[in-house]
Amino acid sequence: MPRTDEAKAFFHAVYSAIQEVPHGKVTSYGHIARLIGTPQRPRQVGVCLKHLSSDTSQTFHNGNVPWQRVINSKGIISPRGYPSGAANQAQALRGEGVTVTTGNLGELMVDFAEYGWFPRQLPSEEAAGIAPLIDSDDEG
Repeated sequence: MPRTDEAKAFFHAVYSAIQEVPHGKVTSYGHIARLIGTPQRPRQVGVCLKHLSSDTSQTFHNGNVPWQRVINSKGIISPRGYPSGAANQAQALRGEGVTVTTGNLGELMVDFAEYGWFPRQLPSEEAAGIAPLIDSDDEG
């Protein structure tokens, strides 16, 4: 099914924002949603990542969008609907030097205090002199 112009713009905004997450850092679906001006849509950020192409001929693909750097707001790597999904993400993060631990229930976790990336605005927008979309008090 073809995407609407609104959906295309949202996917583009999500993928572009995730490209700005630095190597060795992680952020949350909710923070990406806030950075692009749609704080009510963290689940849709996850949907965008679910549909990230592996086709390198596409503008955005899993080779140029660091999907592994986005986790849930509790610092837990979200299950991917298949057994190896979270483990693959953990492996990719470990490859960037991020420590991934295992919780009491077997969940894979990252310490936001050490590896979190939560700027008030995207570095590209700050460099362009664009005012932040989010208030620093919005973080949670």
